[in-house]
Amino acid sequence: MRGLIYKEVSVFYKSVDKKMFVIASGFTLLLFYQAGAYGGMMASVMLAMMIGAQNVMSFISDDKARWQRYQMAMPVSSFSVVASKYLSVLCTLGFGIAGSIVLNLISSICYRSFNASVWGISVFIVVWIPLIWTGICLPCTYWFGVQSAQVMGLVFVIPLFYLVKYFEDGIGVSMMADSLAPYGLAAGAAAVVLFAVSLAVSVAGYARRK
Repeated sequence: MRGLIYKEVSVFYKSVDKKMFVIASGFTLLLFYQAGAYGGMMASVMLAMMIGAQNVMSFISDDKARWQRYQMAMPVSSFSVVASKYLSVLCTLGFGIAGSIVLNLISSICYRSFNASVWGISVFIVVWIPLIWTGICLPCTYWFGVQSAQVMGLVFVIPLFYLVKYFEDGIGVSMMADSLAPYGLAAGAAAVVLFAVSLAVSVAGYARRK
C-alpha cells in the first residue's frame, strides 16, 4: 500500500503543469491587489481548486496509460489500488494547508491585518474542496470514464465561481469568512461522508472493469 501511495503522490507532483502554475501565480497577485487583506483567503480558493483539478488529472493519467493491466499482474487488490488514490489525496492536503498559511501570511504582512477567522476558513477551504472534488470525480472515472470525470470537474467549478462572485458583488468579501463559518461543521461532515462513500463506489467501479 505504501508503494502505491508513493506512486500516486509522485504522479501528482510530476504532472503539475508549469504553465498553469505561472498563470495561477498571476491570478494570485491580482487577487492580492483586489481583495486586499482577504487576498490570502481568495487565493486559497484558487489553490484548492488547482489541487482538486490536479488530483483528477493524475487519476486520468493512470487510465490513459492503462495501468490496470500492470496492476493485474501484481499482488495487490482492487481495494488497495483505489484506496491508495484516496490516501494520496489526503497527503496532498498538507501541501494545500501549507500553501494557504503562506498566502495568508503574505496577505497579513502586506496589509498589516490578521484575522483568525479568515485563516481558519482558508485552511478549511483547501481541505474541503479537494475532498469534495475527489469524492465526485473519481467514482465517475471508474464507472463512466475519464471524460465524465473531466465534465464533472468543470461542473463543480461553476457553483464555486458563483459563490465567490456573490461575496464580491453582494455583501462583500469581508463577510465571506463570517458567513461561511456557521456551516463549517456541517460542510466538513458532508465532505467526510462523501469521501468515504465515494471510496466504496470507486472500488466497486474499479472491480467491474477487470
